[in-house]
Amino acid sequence: MPSPPNEIHQQRLEQLAVFIRESAQIQADWDTYAEQHTNLDDVPHDVGAYVRRAYHRDAEIWRAFNRVRPGAKALVATAETQLHHLPARAIQPRWAWQLGVLHTALDHLAALQEEWLGIRDSLHPSARPGTWLYDDERAQRNAEAAHYIDEWASAGETVLEIHQAAQQAPSPLTITPAAPAPAPLVSASRTTRTHR
Repeated sequence: MPSPPNEIHQQRLEQLAVFIRESAQIQADWDTYAEQHTNLDDVPHDVGAYVRRAYHRDAEIWRAFNRVRPGAKALVATAETQLHHLPARAIQPRWAWQLGVLHTALDHLAALQEEWLGIRDSLHPSARPGTWLYDDERAQRNAEAAHYIDEWASAGETVLEIHQAAQQAPSPLTITPAAPAPAPLVSASRTTRTHR
């Protein structure tokens, strides 16, 4: 039996929160590595090792986001719907712009993935995971995707903030008692008789 939509959305939100934490940790680990393995001019002590570590970082961030990616469009769409139903006082001005950033990043990531799948399918059958050619092409995809995934790591918090605001706002489904309707206006020509 499939999960109800609210439960699926909650799972996606949790995956996004995990991704944001993992992304921050991956970046912190990279910053520590880079600081320890470069000189004062940011030149790596061992260029080969530095590049391999950068490939590893990009692969980690791709894997972390890949758990969010299948439901990412739905997360943004739901956040946009929630944003339209929030009272103006509950809305942060940056939210609409950041949702646009997330949309654009997803479009670029989808294009990069399509390109990678085309390249992968055109590789010689001997090019498998673990071979230089396969791994190098995949590493290029990961490196090009890193910027857009980073945008999700920074702007993705917006989806969580909008969800939180929507939970605290009055539900659009809540029916509030209507004020009594004013008595209908009656035209003066109908109510006043002219006496001659």
